[in-house]
Order: sequence, then C-alpha cells, then structure tokens
Amino acid sequence: MSKDTATTIELAQILDLTAAKPLKDALQAVRGQTVHICAAQVDRLGAQCLQVLLAAAKTWGKEGQGFEITESSEKFTAGLETFGLSVDVFNEMETV
Repeated sequence: MSKDTATTIELAQILDLTAAKPLKDALQAVRGQTVHICAAQVDRLGAQCLQVLLAAAKTWGKEGQGFEITESSEKFTAGLETFGLSVDVFNEMETV
C-alpha cells in the first residue's frame, strides 16, 4: 500500500466493552498503514474503546504512520470531553 493511501475504519455506534476487541483486531490488521478513523456514527464512547484508540494512536505515532479521526459525531466528541480529552489528543500522539 502506498503512503498516499489510507485505510478507513468506521467505528461502531456503541463503543463499549464488547466493541473493544473487534476494534483492536481491526486496528492490528492495518498496522503499518495510514489510518483514518470515522467516528461519525458513534453514539456512546466507553473507556475500553477509548484506551484502544489512544494506544493505537500512540503506536502509529511512534512508527511514523498517520492516524487521524476524520469525522466525529457530537456524541463521540462529548464522550471524549467526559474523559477530559478532545479529538486533538489523537493528533498530538503523532509527535510522541
């Protein structure tokens, strides 16, 4: 896959404990590629999926790969704010 090509992963509507492993598996399947995360359909963001996303963003950043939240529903953004975060946290991981 060329560097100009990104893989898009669409997040589930409910990001709870049961969604954490499938999300981790989906991310592991595209490790080493630029990834765009579409959070447009998210209605609820749980801590476990947030941990998976943050760990992935940090891993992608360390490996010099692009990792970006391309679309964010109001509820996804509100969920991040509940944890004291914003979508910018994912962009900041790229410089770690």
